[in-house]
Amino acid sequence: MKSLLKPTRTPTLPRAALMLTTVGARVGLDIKAFCHAYALPQQTFTRLTGFSPRAVSGWANGQPRNPATQRRLAETQRLFAALARLVQPAAIGAWLEAPNPAFAGSTPAQVIERGETDRLWRMIYELESGQPG
Repeated sequence: MKSLLKPTRTPTLPRAALMLTTVGARVGLDIKAFCHAYALPQQTFTRLTGFSPRAVSGWANGQPRNPATQRRLAETQRLFAALARLVQPAAIGAWLEAPNPAFAGSTPAQVIERGETDRLWRMIYELESGQPG
């Protein structure tokens, strides 16, 4: 798993981090492109966001989203964009499912599911700043 955690040479964001689709009068995250860019199964995306599989499937197929949903999806998008500055985007899906000693053996996906996203943000900060953790 160490090879998955190698920082990228240039902090490029995957196209999905910037891809938006027009949904009615709103603009929103293109879920299919997002999942593809991060090698993230839609089922895992559903678990990480806490939405129902039916809702995520509908949004992936163009159904409108309410403002609260848009905010939560934007938070997910920001987290993944920050991770993509440190890890190859295509490796993030596998990294999320691997037990990590930094999280006491939990997987990063489990940390997110428990609502402890701040632990990932702290890890991102420490890696980007070079501060020892």
